[in-house]
Amino acid sequence: MKRKNEAENALEIAAYTKYYEHDGMLRAYANRAMLLAMLFGVTSIGSLGFAVYVRVQPPTVIRVDKDGDATVVGAGARSDPVTKLAMALSAEAATNSTAAASAAPTDLEGRAVLRTFLQHYLTYTPDSATRDLAKSLNMMTANLRKLIMDKLRKDDTIGKIQQDHIISDFRIRSIERSKDAPWSYVVFGVKEIHRIKNGTEITDRIVGQYNLRLMEEQRTELNPSGLLVADYSEQQMVGERDNGLLQRSELDK
Repeated sequence: MKRKNEAENALEIAAYTKYYEHDGMLRAYANRAMLLAMLFGVTSIGSLGFAVYVRVQPPTVIRVDKDGDATVVGAGARSDPVTKLAMALSAEAATNSTAAASAAPTDLEGRAVLRTFLQHYLTYTPDSATRDLAKSLNMMTANLRKLIMDKLRKDDTIGKIQQDHIISDFRIRSIERSKDAPWSYVVFGVKEIHRIKNGTEITDRIVGQYNLRLMEEQRTELNPSGLLVADYSEQQMVGERDNGLLQRSELDK
């Protein structure tokens, strides 16, 4: 029995881990826990320092002057080159836009407005008459627009164009600026009117003088030129009906 107990005790002692292996595992776990604690501690201190730094920074104050130039003011404000460049470009764009909107129209813009207006007002077909006349009316001042609209209604112009299948073609020969009044022009052009009557095509070719006066307004997206037609009148210089043998004038060459 004594030998049996000694054998069992020997087996039980052999089953335990050796002291140095057990102590090494504990030290390894302790070292790992200490390393993680140090990492978390450094992270916490860094976060706290960043929070304190952000908290003590003064607020950024941006001042915009009457010309639209933005500057950063404040005792602790730091200038960011990228931000300063962006603000400068934005202020410059705003200044250029304001200057362009307030700039006076040029003579070239005035001539372009006249060409566009006359092409819409004097060139049309039965299908496009309503659209072309509406575009030309939108280029007039309120007074002239009302006067022309009353005349168109009284003469039933659109109804006659559609009923007689009238086609009008207008070609500008020259545009001259008048010295009588500012923004006054004299336009010479040839208008050909084709209509069907009793199955026969009738052509009217008219050389006319067109007197127009423009008026300035604020430039907008709808009217970038800032010009409107304020006065319009036309005077027939040469006119022939069904003129296959029409002798062309100097302006019609």
